[in-house]
Amino acid sequence: MRTKESSIKSLIAKMFLFLGIITFSTALLMVIYAPVANAASRIKDLVDIEGIRENQLVGYGLVVGLSGSGDTLNNSPFTRQSLVSMLERLGVNTRDTNLRTKNVAAVMVTANLPPFSTQGTRIDITVSALGDSKSLQGGTLLVTPLKGANGEVYAVGQGSVAIAGFKAEGKAASITRGVPTVGRISNGAIIEREIKHTLGKQNSLRLALRNPDLTTARRIAMGINAFTGGNMAKAIDPSTVRLHLNPKDSLNLIALLTEIEQIYVEPDQKARVVIDERTGIIVMGRDVKVSTVAVAQGNLTVTISEKPLVSQPQPFSDGVTKVVPRTNVTVDDESNRKLGIIRSGINLRELVNGLNALGIGPRDMISILQAIKAAGALQAEIEVL
Repeated sequence: MRTKESSIKSLIAKMFLFLGIITFSTALLMVIYAPVANAASRIKDLVDIEGIRENQLVGYGLVVGLSGSGDTLNNSPFTRQSLVSMLERLGVNTRDTNLRTKNVAAVMVTANLPPFSTQGTRIDITVSALGDSKSLQGGTLLVTPLKGANGEVYAVGQGSVAIAGFKAEGKAASITRGVPTVGRISNGAIIEREIKHTLGKQNSLRLALRNPDLTTARRIAMGINAFTGGNMAKAIDPSTVRLHLNPKDSLNLIALLTEIEQIYVEPDQKARVVIDERTGIIVMGRDVKVSTVAVAQGNLTVTISEKPLVSQPQPFSDGVTKVVPRTNVTVDDESNRKLGIIRSGINLRELVNGLNALGIGPRDMISILQAIKAAGALQAEIEVL
């Protein structure tokens, strides 16, 4: 009995030991691979595949049914000409008629033709007023051909326009919210012509990087080659990775591209500081480094305030009431501002904290970053929008 009990206890101890090893191994793998998963991105999010792209379509049309918010025909001759031509095609002659309708607006219609779209499918379109129309609310777009860059008609749009804004006005006041002169028609266009592209018969394909970089292009090629076990991919420049396809690969190219899109690669970019001087926005990359530099910031502020004082004469005196000017002038030279030392090799978080510690705003921070760059202490590229 004792031998049997001891064997059972030994078995239970081994089970707990085995479970502990599995738990420790799982936690170790999570610690090892968590940073990689957080830093890496799918190839699908880094590149565009040659031939898989959208095409822009544009057209000119008329929106009718507006409640007096359409174009003024005297101020928009193109609207008048389009209306007359449309009515003539429908058998109505209005050449010598003085048209005064305000329920029609000339519009530009735009759309994106998705890649490999088939004939008969529907796409969304955007309608934008071209004349002096005040609102497209309640309007209906008439049949409008949508053409590509080559002048061919690829889709035809028509339907009720939906807008997100509105405009209301009276004789003394008006209010406008959003943009009432731009609307959208969901599934408002039907594709009439397809763009022929035989993706499955390609002997080679190019992957175009959305953010060109030599290191990223090489890492993408290495990741693809490691996955396929060959030399299929080759980085030919910072923005292009070429895939050399074998005849066997081209037979199932869609499946191959699907697997390649899911490969994780850690992208790399230049250290860059992007500055928008109009809005005061500053965006700094994680690899921005600064050498040891001392920074001081201060401005001379002069404040002048006027507080006039009314001087009145004594009772029963022969005086005159006068306004006596009182001027208060103060000068703030910000003498409490001191030099701040920014250490060499600090990361982005420390750089931002150091600049914030000086008590400066975004506008002054832009000037400081440009001065640090001019001093040669900022190891990053500054891009001003």
